[in-house]
Amino acid sequence: MVTLSQLLHVGLSPEAVKRRVRAGRLHRIHRGVYAVGHSGLSHRGRWMAAVLAGGPRTALGHRAGAELWELLEPSHGDIDITVPNTNGRATRLGLRIHRSHLPQNETTLRHRIRVTTPARTLVDLKRTVPPETYHRALRQAEYKNMDLAGLHTDGTRSDPEADFLRLCRRHRLPPPGVNQRIGSWTVDFLWRSQRLVVEVDAWSTHRGSQAFEDDHERDMDLRAQGFTVLRFTARQIRTDSAGVAAAVRSALS
Repeated sequence: MVTLSQLLHVGLSPEAVKRRVRAGRLHRIHRGVYAVGHSGLSHRGRWMAAVLAGGPRTALGHRAGAELWELLEPSHGDIDITVPNTNGRATRLGLRIHRSHLPQNETTLRHRIRVTTPARTLVDLKRTVPPETYHRALRQAEYKNMDLAGLHTDGTRSDPEADFLRLCRRHRLPPPGVNQRIGSWTVDFLWRSQRLVVEVDAWSTHRGSQAFEDDHERDMDLRAQGFTVLRFTARQIRTDSAGVAAAVRSALS
């Protein structure tokens, strides 16, 4: 990706740029931003072009920022950029322009693309996407152990874990610790004083023979240390919340 100002800086004239566009050596992506050689851009190419189109100190943010941080799957719609001034249009073809104060410590580089930090990205994302999308991105950031200083999180790392935590609140169970360490193991939920562990089994994270063996080894070790281990599937938590709550309450008593 290259900007018109960069091309002029290395000595090309405006007419020379136009000739290269006509010859197919430069491809206009946004006003003043060109792809060199071909227009078949990857997601990173599209994100870089969007940031260059915004001008100095522009950063990828909101949904596009979350995609660059690999908190959400890449999409093919308009790209969100945050521009550090308050004047001008909110949209351009292919872009959603967010104009906001953008402190230097809230931006960084990832794959050489300027982007808002994970914490700032999530703050902005929360205002512009459905709650379930925001929470999915937040849990992914937690799973990646990103710096989320200043953000309130519940510590869960998947939808089934979040569902179980809501079940605990709904059925007025004592609040568990979330993703807690016991020796070399990290367990989904822990009532330490009652020595109770709850594991939530989602197919996406517990499939395959190796996952089965690992879970079995962990359960044996925890039980040898005097912990009770309960396992519930995502389906059980969704469809039999009363039964799950009763089993947990009984184990806590």
